Amino acid sequence: MDFSVPEQLETERLILRQFKDGDWSDLHQYYSDQTATKFTVGREFTEEDTWRTMCIMIGHWQLRGYGPYAAVEKASGNVIGPIGFWFPLGWPSPEIKWALAPAYWGKGYASEGARTVQAVGKQYLPDISLISFIHPKNEASIKLAQALGATFEKNLPFRGEQWPVYRHP
Repeated sequence: MDFSVPEQLETERLILRQFKDGDWSDLHQYYSDQTATKFTVGREFTEEDTWRTMCIMIGHWQLRGYGPYAAVEKASGNVIGPIGFWFPLGWPSPEIKWALAPAYWGKGYASEGARTVQAVGKQYLPDISLISFIHPKNEASIKLAQALGATFEKNLPFRGEQWPVYRHP
């Protein structure tokens, strides 16, 4: 299949590539952590849940022509979480998403990866106005969206709350 965006990107410290079979175990460091998933999926995942979620991200590429990348830390070779494009059923618009395992928080990886994805979106998806759709209490992600130049647009009802939409420039 021809994809709308490059299948692999590289930053100073990360390789952003499509997920592959063995990635689920590293990815599970994120999805099995209650604190990490509190504002995203809302619960800890089993290994099977993580594997299925990874398969959904792979399938997203097949259906949309773009999707979340496996963010691989160059230094360790570990998948630290997904960073990339996301537009599942029920989302208001295509978004730039990031979700990292807690061991990688506060090190600038989400910013580094999201800035690269944002630039790729501008180049390869110029007709798509990207958002970040963030839980209203997820202050760290809201700060990152703002640091990326995204501005608050509106709140939308989602999962029983009002979630803010941040529009990327």
